[in-house]
Amino acid sequence: MPAEADTGRTPVQHLKQRADFERALGAGPAGVVARSTHFVLHFVPPAAAAAPAAKSAAAELSTGLVPSDNQAVDCPARAGLQPLVGAVIPKRWARRSVTRNLLKRQVFASFERQPVPIPPGVWVVRLRVTFDREQFHSPASDTLKRAARGELDSLLGQGLARVRRASAPRPPASS
Repeated sequence: MPAEADTGRTPVQHLKQRADFERALGAGPAGVVARSTHFVLHFVPPAAAAAPAAKSAAAELSTGLVPSDNQAVDCPARAGLQPLVGAVIPKRWARRSVTRNLLKRQVFASFERQPVPIPPGVWVVRLRVTFDREQFHSPASDTLKRAARGELDSLLGQGLARVRRASAPRPPASS
């Protein structure tokens, strides 16, 4: 962990819970922050990520929502301090497990390579189109790795810029 502190990069946590994936992918067009030829980047800010869970809990309880802090003390990602990153690589678009694993590794590496801190929230990269088998013969070729790396870095750069513009404070309108 000291190496991360020396570089100034924000460490990312991997998404593991289905509810987090559903929250990010279920946000609809508002949650999509960038698109590329093969990938889509979804983002849900930390406040919005917690809202649907609170809403469903209130609907189930007849007495209303009771505030509770059931977050783990040593889990800063759940507290909204670190970005949560997930990758959805469907078998429909990447038939071989070698290819799916290569693409997932490239997704997480792309987040780690970013020179600027990643804003906290839920980030999900989804493969939406297959890579052309004529162009990429081997399922784990270096050309596929380079192509995915370049496209993911570009996608993440566009997404980060859009999220930062959306969260930047706006000057008050003068009359």
